Parts: sequence; C-alpha cells; structure tokens
Amino acid sequence: MSNLTLILLAAGSSSRFGLDVKKQWLRIGNLPLWQFVAQKCKKTRYFDKIIITSSFDDIEFMKNYADFTFIKGGASRQESLYNSLKEVDTPYVLVSDIARSCISKEFLSHIISHIGQSDCIVPYLNVSDTVVYEDRTVERDKIKIVQTPQLSLTSALKSALEQKEEFTDESSAIVANGGSRMFIPGQKDAHKITHLHDLKELNCLEAPSNDTLSGSGFDVHAFDDKGDMYLGGIKIDSDYGFKAHSDGDVAIHALIDALLGAAGMGDIGMLFPDNDDMYKDIDSKKLLKTVVTKLHNFGFVIVNVDLTIAAEKPRIGNYKLLMRKTLSDILEIESSRVNIKATTTEKLGFIGRGEGVGVIANANLKYFDWTKI
Repeated sequence: MSNLTLILLAAGSSSRFGLDVKKQWLRIGNLPLWQFVAQKCKKTRYFDKIIITSSFDDIEFMKNYADFTFIKGGASRQESLYNSLKEVDTPYVLVSDIARSCISKEFLSHIISHIGQSDCIVPYLNVSDTVVYEDRTVERDKIKIVQTPQLSLTSALKSALEQKEEFTDESSAIVANGGSRMFIPGQKDAHKITHLHDLKELNCLEAPSNDTLSGSGFDVHAFDDKGDMYLGGIKIDSDYGFKAHSDGDVAIHALIDALLGAAGMGDIGMLFPDNDDMYKDIDSKKLLKTVVTKLHNFGFVIVNVDLTIAAEKPRIGNYKLLMRKTLSDILEIESSRVNIKATTTEKLGFIGRGEGVGVIANANLKYFDWTKI
C-alpha cells in the first residue's frame, strides 16, 4: 500500500516504567521491543515507509539494528511526531506507540479499511465501570478510551500540529484544528506498556534470550612524568602518570571497550572523543559510570569482567583487591565477578622497557530478564 506511512514513537524516557531499563529496550527473544514491533508491522506489507522516533541518546545505537528511517524525537510526544511528519510524503499516516506492542495484523487491517472516511480514524474502547469526575458520576456510555494506532490524513495532521498547542493524541489535535474524526471499535488486546505491571497483560511477548554476549577491549598508554597515576579506578603511588587526554586510566579504558563490544555499542572513542575538551583530564570512573548507565538503559546486565594488566612497572599486586572493590561498585556486581590479573612482557617491547602499560579486558553481558520481576 504505497499511500501510507507508519510512524512508531519510541523517544520516551520511560520515566513511569519503574526500572533502569527503558521499555523500548526490553528484549523479546534477541530483539529490542521497538524492533520487535517495527518488524511485525513491516511483515504486513501495509506501509510504504516505517519511521521510528528515537531519543538523542538512543538513535545511533538503534541504527545498528535495522534500516528503518530514524528521526530524533523531541521533548514531548507531540514534538517527536511533528519531527517525524517532515519525512512523510504519503497522503495518509498511521501513528502508534512502541509501547502498544501487541497490535495484531487484523487490528491494523481493521483500522486501514476505513482510510479516507475521515481526517482521523480513532480506535476506542467502552467503559464498563462507573466513572466519577470531581464527585459527579459521568454517563459511562459517553466515555471512550482512545487507543493508538490512529490513521490520519497527513495534511490534516501536519496542519493541526503546526498550531503548537499540546495534545495527547492525534485526533484531539485534528478536531481542535477544525478537522473530523471517526471512532471505530478498538482491541482490548492492544494494551499499552506504561507501568511495570502492564507487561503481565501482554501475551504476545516471549522472554528474552538467555544468550551470553562477550566483548574484549585493549588499550595502552605511555608514561608521562607529569600528573598522578590512576589505574583500575584507584590512585597508584608513583612518580609518573600516563600521557592521555583524560586521566589516562588504561585499565578502565580497556574495560569500557570490552563492555561496549559485548553490547555492540562501538568503542570508547565514539562515546568520549579524545578531541573533546569536555573529557580533558576527566576521571575515567565517571566515564565508566556513564557506560554502565547506558548498558542498563539499553537492557543489558553485566555478568562478569576480567582484566589483564601488563606492566614492568609499577607493581600492582598490593592494589588488586582495591581495584576489584572499586570497579565492582561502579559495575554494580559482586567483587568476585571482577577479576584483576597482573603480568609482565618479560622485558620485551615498550612495556618491557618500562615505557608504559597495556591492558586486555573481557566482559560478559546478558539481557535483562523482565519476566522475573
């Protein structure tokens, strides 16, 4: 159907969800929720184009998963939708939320079958319980629970959103702008994920895969006779430090690369460019904390990490336990799951000549298992 574009809104912060993981990054098998929904819709072949809105923090990572059209969202649902409409060149547009995860092909077909009959086609549910508003009982037959997806005439929706007044759904904006809407029966199974308990209402979502995801990292830094030395998150008693844009903690830098590698999130230079003054002399523990937060937001759980520090000097044997404790606190795992090994290169190479330190790191992740909460 070449006259219809689908917009899937996935730029929210999941502030009401109650977990560190954003709901759009809950895994269904191996797929994040946003991709699971988008691929289901793609298989219907109803849409000429599928547009997915994303937050600034998520968009580059999303692009690694699929070749949909990704648009940076805004501060509100309406702003995200307005940004996406700039990419719509079909006469009609269907708008839904990623959180409306169990939409069936039959429900989509039901909505699309009314195309052209109004400026906006709106599925709704009736209210069966008594409704009271400010101590006044409201006639429940006149109450409608409005759902998404909503099917709109693209020109009518664009015009409505240009008025800048905030609305919670497309049909309200269109009607306020003088357009028409048509209500059609909705689908009870098309439940929306807003809070954690909503997951129990959805029967189309399978548990996340139990795969273990592994990544490795490697970094080296030469010594510098200026500054302090930081390694594994702690200050080392030394007369020299590392040549680096940040504090030069080569162990944390290798660890960050291992974590990012396991998650498929690129490398440390992509997140924290060494030509950005924001990271000049920064404490590498802050960088690691940022990465851990991202991993949790994107639905990963850290299982364990293992670091091998290669150095002729300084000797770090007496620091290894404190490194484990420091890193485990940041990683939010038991210290027994943080292993630190020290070795030399038998006097070979720049490390053997005492010119610097090299670190190899490995990390294992799993998907957050939302079925166990």
